[in-house]
Amino acid sequence: MTRIGLISDTHGHIDERILHYFKDVDQIWHAGDIGTVEVSDTLEAFKPLVAVYGNIDGHELRRIHPLEQYFKLEGFTIWMTHIAGRPGRYSKGIPDLVRLRKPDIMICGHSHILKIMRDQRFNCLHINPGAAGLKGFHKMRTIVRFTLDQGEIKDMEAIELGLRSQFNEESNKS
Repeated sequence: MTRIGLISDTHGHIDERILHYFKDVDQIWHAGDIGTVEVSDTLEAFKPLVAVYGNIDGHELRRIHPLEQYFKLEGFTIWMTHIAGRPGRYSKGIPDLVRLRKPDIMICGHSHILKIMRDQRFNCLHINPGAAGLKGFHKMRTIVRFTLDQGEIKDMEAIELGLRSQFNEESNKS
């Protein structure tokens, strides 16, 4: 049994609530747009980190993290990349890669839109945890937690960290 904390689009910001919600996970998965090496280092010091770089990540993060991760865990094949689109509206080339890789779980970020849905066409679970950072058009900052247990996905939770604008307002008062 492996408990996962899934995050994306931090854009250089780690809210303390993220560490609170991820305190009992076994691994943190970051689906790109990490933003800074400091964010990567903070997460990796806290829990084992599996991450990919995103389109805003510079050369330092691209040296640390690959464009995609493809691995097996708890009876699942997982494929993670930053830019993929969503079922029915995948980015160019992604359907070919999904056919090739045949993931049970496909993880992506980029859109800043929380979406957890089964893709019937490719028979996989698509998960985008939304955006946890302060930059972007999203209103609510979100993360996801779930458990993988010998071929079963359990305890799927979408967690709201609060409004992006509200956090900015609170920071400006300090």
